[in-house]
Amino acid sequence: MKFICGPMATISHEAFRRCVEAFGFCDEYFTEMINASSLLNMGPFEKFYLMNGTVEDKIVWQLTGWDGVTMGKAASFLCTQGGLGIDINMGCSAPQIYKLGAGIGWMLKPISETAQCVREVKKAILEHEKSTGEHLRLSVKCRLGKDDFKDNDFFSFTDMLVSEGVELITLHARTIREKPRTYPRYAYVQELCSRYKNVDVYLNGFVKDEASYEYARKMAPDAKGMMIATQAAVEPWIFRKLSNIELNDNFNRITVDRKLVAHKFLEDMVECQPEEFWKTRVQRFFAYYCKQFEFAHYFGSKMMNYFGMEDSHNKIDSYFDEMPGEQFIEI
Repeated sequence: MKFICGPMATISHEAFRRCVEAFGFCDEYFTEMINASSLLNMGPFEKFYLMNGTVEDKIVWQLTGWDGVTMGKAASFLCTQGGLGIDINMGCSAPQIYKLGAGIGWMLKPISETAQCVREVKKAILEHEKSTGEHLRLSVKCRLGKDDFKDNDFFSFTDMLVSEGVELITLHARTIREKPRTYPRYAYVQELCSRYKNVDVYLNGFVKDEASYEYARKMAPDAKGMMIATQAAVEPWIFRKLSNIELNDNFNRITVDRKLVAHKFLEDMVECQPEEFWKTRVQRFFAYYCKQFEFAHYFGSKMMNYFGMEDSHNKIDSYFDEMPGEQFIEI
């Protein structure tokens, strides 16, 4: 079983990957969505989306857009950036994304149009392989589709993906409007595993602790990987925790200095993100990270009131001065 750090807007950047990688046991890191048009225009901030210094050999570039030709051109560029491969986002259900035809919007279009998009991206990957000898994986992250989706429609969609050369499907087994209040329909993950013997399938959604991990494993035993997103921001060591179950290793435990983790994240932010991004990235990360603490709302509210990096460092020190028993945790 592989462990995969899932894509999260404004979180899945180089500083966050450093934070997670410090604890090990994560096999792949999907980047936050890279907009195909913006990438080709190469605006002033695009270079920060392309940073991969810490885990170059574990990076999967997640591409988004609404036009197949543009997606193919962007894929050609991403092929030169290293990593494991390119993932087409066909699962984001944020209205501002899918109403433009991106994300899960690809599942709502005529299947021939979506097939053409996949074909363009695959063509770029094959041309890169032909010229360099380097194979890059093509994957798609998707959902079940519309709220009233039919099994035949869903499996026709995934059949198309496979026929167009997709080598990995990550399924977040919820519909476009289903909220993450309970487990996704993992049975569909297992069905994909049974349906495609030469295509890997990753499970995504709701895995956040040992109990949910074991349930997901039970429901989709043939999944090749488990993708975890938001819980990795809450506990950047989540993959190490779960590896103790996977490896049946009770001697792999460490003590985490949660204060040090918070400070190190801020330091890496300065190095890895433009100053224009600092506020939103700090707020976004700590909105999750603070959830693990006894006084989560209090700590989180302090970090949401961003007045600069020095102030954020001081607020971290202040919280742990007040709650010294919260600093260390054994995992």
